[in-house]
Amino acid sequence: MKQIVLCKLLVTLLVFAFPCTAGGDDPPLVLVFEVRKPFAEAYQEIHAALEEARFYVIFEANIGKNLARNAERWGEDYTRNGFEHIKSLVICNPWYANQALNLDPRFMGMCPLTVGVVHRQGLTTVYFRRLTNLAGSRAEDLLWEVENTIISAIETVAELKN
Repeated sequence: MKQIVLCKLLVTLLVFAFPCTAGGDDPPLVLVFEVRKPFAEAYQEIHAALEEARFYVIFEANIGKNLARNAERWGEDYTRNGFEHIKSLVICNPWYANQALNLDPRFMGMCPLTVGVVHRQGLTTVYFRRLTNLAGSRAEDLLWEVENTIISAIETVAELKN
């Protein structure tokens, strides 16, 4: 019995320690979307699309601004990918959050959700971590609905790249 508990603990730690891989995910754990528009325009359209889908932006993290404070200290390690803008939209839909809590309280650890937005050389890239890779829960159908609602909102602005 103790070994089973230890094995489950190890698997859980591995899942959360390595939430996405560099490639070969099937289906991918992180979806990547692209839009060729100036950052401010693309960002506002993504923001509006998520809110139109009733995933309200409860916080906008300007990660690029926070990273820039360390540019001198980090030197060549500062934004090696050359991103000009780095932001994260922290989103939530209260109805879905309540339903997740009712079905499987473990998924409150995923609320709120985030959508990452970066920009480099005229290309805005949007990142969203899938929810449906966590099977075997009573909330599985709900997670599928949440994931697809967010994906559909992003796709009104950006094109899926993976």
